[in-house]
Amino acid sequence: MAYEYAPFPYVTPPGLSAPEPRHDVAIVGAGPIGLAMAIDLAQRGIASVVLDDNNVVSVGSRAICWAKRTLEIFDRLGIGERMLDKGVTWKVGRNFFGDRQVYAFDLLPEPGHKYPAFINLQQYYVEQYLVERARDFPDLIDLRFLNKVTDHVDHGDHVSLCVQTPDGSYALEASYYIACDGARSATRQRMGLTFEGQVFDEHFLIVDVEMEQSPFGDHDTPERWFWFAPPFHPGQSALLHKQPDNIYRIDLQLGPETDPKAEATEEKVIPRIKAIVGDTPFRLDWMSVYKFRCAKLERFVHNRVLFVGDSAHVVSPFGARGGNGGIQDVDNLGWKLAAVLRGDATSALIASYDEERRHGSAENILNSSRATNFMTPKSPVEALFRDEVLNLARRHPFARKLINSGRLSQPCSLKGLPLQTPGEAPLAPGAALVDAPLDGPSGPTWLVAQAQGAFTLLGLGAAALPPVEGLRRLGIDQQNADYPCFADRDGLARARYGSDMIYLLRPDGHICAAFTEPDVQAIRDAHQRALGGEP
Repeated sequence: MAYEYAPFPYVTPPGLSAPEPRHDVAIVGAGPIGLAMAIDLAQRGIASVVLDDNNVVSVGSRAICWAKRTLEIFDRLGIGERMLDKGVTWKVGRNFFGDRQVYAFDLLPEPGHKYPAFINLQQYYVEQYLVERARDFPDLIDLRFLNKVTDHVDHGDHVSLCVQTPDGSYALEASYYIACDGARSATRQRMGLTFEGQVFDEHFLIVDVEMEQSPFGDHDTPERWFWFAPPFHPGQSALLHKQPDNIYRIDLQLGPETDPKAEATEEKVIPRIKAIVGDTPFRLDWMSVYKFRCAKLERFVHNRVLFVGDSAHVVSPFGARGGNGGIQDVDNLGWKLAAVLRGDATSALIASYDEERRHGSAENILNSSRATNFMTPKSPVEALFRDEVLNLARRHPFARKLINSGRLSQPCSLKGLPLQTPGEAPLAPGAALVDAPLDGPSGPTWLVAQAQGAFTLLGLGAAALPPVEGLRRLGIDQQNADYPCFADRDGLARARYGSDMIYLLRPDGHICAAFTEPDVQAIRDAHQRALGGEP
């Protein structure tokens, strides 16, 4: 393969020779979600032990599409710019029916954002960067490779784990157990928990192909291309993305009766790729055949056991909602768990993780299921409807809204959920932060980079910010020696947030309250509510 895999070192854990002190957090799974979880907690001063039964990054590109909001979270975790430098940036998608383009769409038509709509970057790079970043916290992140959790017991106030290593087994205790062990979660299986949702019988072939010459033709800028019933793959669908290192991701629908073992062979795959790229030289880098579910757990929080990422919910790969949804789980849980462990909030705050991220995953599953049902009609009537929509969309914009080749990942709104104080504002409580370029004492910067990570009181224009315990303050187009102030470089911050407004921002970049007056008691009440308490 193009990526050079290097095993991570195994270190004999201390639990093999003596009982270990109880850990604050045990994270099971060192994929992107588990590693991001450990880094998020470390940035908040919370130590964790990360246990993984493997010792290499993921084999194959797997999750490759990382959305703008996810990149902003990765920026806070310390690897966003590195991902941007390596990744392939794109924002334009094109849908085809047969050999004709139906329409194109732009996912980020407005300026003034640090990160693009999407980058494509193979999961193995993301895991590598996260492992290297985790090593910046040697006193707070204990990475243990080839440490397989074989059993666990929730005792009410802590969880005990049995861990198997090449040197034998040992016991470990943690106040909280975070299951980041993927779609086939052994944690979930041991607890007898089931997914609820829809199973799709369609099989898809996923292939990474190395090509020096771009298959995008005259389009110099990488894009997302999706075909319904292309001439090179009659009656089915196909998807094409570019990745770094001249690797191209190709997804091909195969139908429900496919034999995965027979299809995932060079004899079967090479002719399919030649039908797409013609005489362009290529090399197969990785391939797999899969089918999928759109489903989730009924609950993500089971006392001291918390499910995050694919262990809690799974979706189809169309729409880039799997990895992105998992990173948003991390963003939602990290600050809440840290607040509870520090004694700043009760366990009710962790219960809000369950409510908010079940809401987010339900939205992802709804969009993912609709996309897959549109792509794979189950009856002649459904196929006729889809094909007529595609024909109409070439000439009529109204029909384009009905085409669904994967509604691409967006941060969900938390409007109306209990932690938010209801109110009206240009960005209403529950919305995710929207970026804007700023100028500050140290030069150009970005609003999201300055505002996320901690409870923040953001003031724009004449709305001066009062001091409130537990809140940092940030001013835009203000002059105040008591807190950092920035200039709205292009006027986009005030255009997006409004003039003379005050916002209370959650650590995960969601707005939890908005004010037109600097009412200290109202701000305190909103802060208390956002911590899961009564104002």
